[in-house]
Amino acid sequence: MFILLAFVAPLLAYGPAGHEIVGGIADKLLANTPTAAKVNALIDGITLEKASVILDEIKGWDTNGVDDSDAFPHYSDHPKIDNQLRDFWRANPPTQDTNSAAPSHHWFHYTDVPVFDLEKYSEGKVGRSKWDIVHMIPYCITVLKGETPENNPRKITKPVAVILLAHFVGDIHQPLHVGAEYFDESGRMIDPDKGKPSLSDEGGNTFALRLTTGTPEEMARRSLKLHAFWDNDAVIANLASLPLTMSKEDRYEKTEKAKQKLIERLAHEEPANWRLPDDVPLKDYSEAWADEILPIAREAHERLRFTNVHSEFYQNRLVATGVAREKLARDHIAYADWAAKIVREELHKAGWRLADLLKQALTSTSASAPIRPKPSAPAGNGGSAAPSGDANRVSASPTFF
Repeated sequence: MFILLAFVAPLLAYGPAGHEIVGGIADKLLANTPTAAKVNALIDGITLEKASVILDEIKGWDTNGVDDSDAFPHYSDHPKIDNQLRDFWRANPPTQDTNSAAPSHHWFHYTDVPVFDLEKYSEGKVGRSKWDIVHMIPYCITVLKGETPENNPRKITKPVAVILLAHFVGDIHQPLHVGAEYFDESGRMIDPDKGKPSLSDEGGNTFALRLTTGTPEEMARRSLKLHAFWDNDAVIANLASLPLTMSKEDRYEKTEKAKQKLIERLAHEEPANWRLPDDVPLKDYSEAWADEILPIAREAHERLRFTNVHSEFYQNRLVATGVAREKLARDHIAYADWAAKIVREELHKAGWRLADLLKQALTSTSASAPIRPKPSAPAGNGGSAAPSGDANRVSASPTFF
């Protein structure tokens, strides 16, 4: 199954490799701790590394529903988890009706804060909703802390909350899961909070990316989307650089080894500035993380020139679409190189933050030891960081990243 997922990936968010890096870091930081024992009991021995991709996997149920016996995926080795995930899907079925009483589980992955006139999450309304990622992370936290009953309308039990958080903490550290560009009828970038009619780029999902520097595979892919580039290519750039002629099996094996090496390295090196100030309560972590990454989301757009911008129906919604072309940056760093560095830093922080969040949410008192790197750090370099290089909206596709 995991070989299959590795090669159907280019459409969805920070997974499997990106999400698994986040979950794998958290696994190592929590190893042999009371928190790890609690997580293990809740999700029936599934590692956070593997749990981190489940929320994208269950998009495979979107086409024929969860009661189709042939629907991918199955979690028969974990029947209680399987049943709870199916109840979660039924309570949050995919829909394109923004006025639906029951939200789509796709909406939980992102928020689309405008980046044109940069603002904080709380300073505007466009692109936000009560079902977006900034709201769903604290919802899951309240379930884990027992403040929201497990028999809630969203059917988020404690095991499902762990699975969701293992995924959402990765998503909110992907810049284009937080910030979006908006355009007027003439294709000019505007601030939609000022009341003028506008169309979103859906976090880069609707724009084709044209790079001036990248891997041969990236340069050849005329269908490469801006969002998918951040989900996939910018992550893989931090792993092994492999020839296109290599077989899928060999490519998967070498990529997996490079991924594990990077996880080991990042779990032993404490990232800079990963901790939020002490006066930020746990329930506000997601908003603080969103505010932190918004300037990066803005730069991810500013380093591009948008051309042929026009309106088009995308998954039954009118959006802005066109071409995003790499510009010559003032720092002379290629877009692919810059994005790969950003992604490596954000995955690093996300892994440490996931471990810390679970530790706090599953600890009944505040007297818990801080997350620290393991004492014996290996010297590995985590694989090549050479240039590389989701539709997490409403999509019937089971593929991801």
